[in-house]
Amino acid sequence: MSILPIVTYNDSVLRQKAKSIPENSEQIQTLIDDMFETMYNGQGVGIAAPQIGESLRLFVIDADAFTAEEEDEKDCGPLTFINPVMKKLESEKIAMDEGCLSIPGIRESVTRPDKIEVTWLDRDFKEQKEVFSGWVSRVIQHEYDHIEGVLFIDYLGSFRKRLLRTKLGQVDSGEMPADYPVMPKKNVLS
Repeated sequence: MSILPIVTYNDSVLRQKAKSIPENSEQIQTLIDDMFETMYNGQGVGIAAPQIGESLRLFVIDADAFTAEEEDEKDCGPLTFINPVMKKLESEKIAMDEGCLSIPGIRESVTRPDKIEVTWLDRDFKEQKEVFSGWVSRVIQHEYDHIEGVLFIDYLGSFRKRLLRTKLGQVDSGEMPADYPVMPKKNVLS
């Protein structure tokens, strides 16, 4: 397994709708292992393939660090989501602070529905369908946004974004410290 560098928020791969994965392969299984290793190294609870520069509909999570502290939430352990489809269910909307491995040093309050339904392929390419709530729901929604080309800062108002402009510039230039390898945006010519 390898620890991969994480691309930072202004990289174009984070703004693309990711491509579906047509079939299982040794490369996909290695990528999944590397994503878990990278996520744990960065002390994250989720990471999506675009965050490591791969425009694929794939993310991994392990939210047990959060659910262990809550009486009414179950531990799910490490989960792999391949080609997921998410449906937001009618439920209470909850505001919580979120952070992102692609945006080190910034945490902001984001409001999301508490319950979602997800259909996906697991690591063995077996179809799964489940309703999630609480912390696990929030982590899944955050990672799902990544494969849709959306970042948590997109939910912030324009005033809040202006206040973060200096910090976002530091992330963009690689000046914002991170305890894991990051790769500031690529200057891609169109």
